[in-house]
Amino acid sequence: RVVGNMSYNITTPLLFHLIEQSDYIQDMHFMLQKEVVDRLAAAPGGSDYGRLSVMTQFRCEVTPLFDVSPESFRPVPAVHSSVVRLEPLAEPPVDAGSESEFARVVSAAFSQRRKTLRNSLRALLTPAQIEAAGVDPGERAEQLSLSQFAALSRALSYDAQRAT
Repeated sequence: RVVGNMSYNITTPLLFHLIEQSDYIQDMHFMLQKEVVDRLAAAPGGSDYGRLSVMTQFRCEVTPLFDVSPESFRPVPAVHSSVVRLEPLAEPPVDAGSESEFARVVSAAFSQRRKTLRNSLRALLTPAQIEAAGVDPGERAEQLSLSQFAALSRALSYDAQRAT
């Protein structure tokens, strides 16, 4: 079990490291800035949904538990806090093929957030490959579900296997 109160500047790298070790972790409980918890739990289509949302939800069940007001601290911080539970999943909720390819697709898709997939994934997949995966190349990353990212990852894995 991992429990902590993380400061903002280390949250993302530490979460990614812990998720990589999730086979050895039963659950994680963290007090974080509320905006980070909102991003962890965000659904597709919202402005909070991003790489952190997708990669965390791919490996963990995310449960926001409760908010903690700034007045609970001395000195009073300028941010609101929330407590979140992350429970590692025995298996990802979708078949992404290769986890490393999944991470590459998600990272590339969100690296240029306002670009369409046609543009942001240009170095990885052609528009025809994106369409063949059942995804509209005109969509933006924040509109895709986990299963759509998994389909793109499988397309990339398939293409890499064909090339060898």
